[in-house]
Amino acid sequence: MSGDDRHRRLNIVLAPTPLAVSERLSDLLGIELFIKRDDLAGPTLGGNKARQLEYHFGAALSEGADTILVTGAVQSNFARLTVAVARAQGMHPIVQLEDRVPGKSDRYLESGNVFLSRLMGAEIMTYPEGEDEAGADAALHERADALRVEGRRPYVIHLSEGHPPLGALGYVDAAKETLDQKGDFDVFVVASGSGSTHAGLLAGLRGAGSSARVIGSCVRRSAAEQGPRVGRTVKRLAKLYPGAASVVDADIRVWDGALMPGYGQLGPPGVEAIRTMATYEGMMLDPVYSAKSFAAVLALVEIGETTRGSRVCYVHTGGLAALFAYEDVMACCS
Repeated sequence: MSGDDRHRRLNIVLAPTPLAVSERLSDLLGIELFIKRDDLAGPTLGGNKARQLEYHFGAALSEGADTILVTGAVQSNFARLTVAVARAQGMHPIVQLEDRVPGKSDRYLESGNVFLSRLMGAEIMTYPEGEDEAGADAALHERADALRVEGRRPYVIHLSEGHPPLGALGYVDAAKETLDQKGDFDVFVVASGSGSTHAGLLAGLRGAGSSARVIGSCVRRSAAEQGPRVGRTVKRLAKLYPGAASVVDADIRVWDGALMPGYGQLGPPGVEAIRTMATYEGMMLDPVYSAKSFAAVLALVEIGETTRGSRVCYVHTGGLAALFAYEDVMACCS
């Protein structure tokens, strides 16, 4: 059963995605580490946003939409996946890119996800502010109104709070899927940005009866800001998925030890996480989300918050196209 049978879902993800044990990293860290391979979810290099898009596109198709509008940072995996799914459904994709990361090179502005979105024929808009979610949504609605005058049928994927968190239903599904693969995890670690993946995973686990801790590694906001945001998302999610009502405040755990120097920027913990995963597993992490979430796995073991022998599920959210936009940054850290 999907997150909520009242909501139409477009099948995008070839589920279940693999749940792979990492023997070498388990030996290194003294835990049982499994990697939920959601970097393989969805088309065009995949990523966790594919699960969220199953419900957004389900709603869009229910409304007869022929155009999809979405906002993201310049190297947004969400935007790139939205473009890919829209093209596969015969829809016109419009991507609004925010200026969230200051002082980036031409490589960052043109390669990676931007290159792939342009290759797929996306219409690109820009928005000058990186911390104005309501304003970014308003700009998309203005474009959508103009499209309606032209006879088009647009659907806006909202960025700001205050809208039903349809995308979180995708991680309600993922939680149940993962428990079917292995039901005795002690800890889940996942990136926490918009809060939809984090909230959906936590709600899905609690709704399925799992008491495993869920730790969200902050990629955009401090722990003081992100914890309440996830809590608000869980409360809105309860209107779509009743199991979310079983989440209590103590369940919402966030860690921001790899956040700095800020969104889309790599500090030493993120660099070390990328190198450790590459060296021990031959697997890549992206600089924006998965590097910072795997940094949490390493740090929480080091400080003893994740105890020896714990069964840990690391949710690899993908986004590998963005790695190519950070080649100069990684070279400087070598």
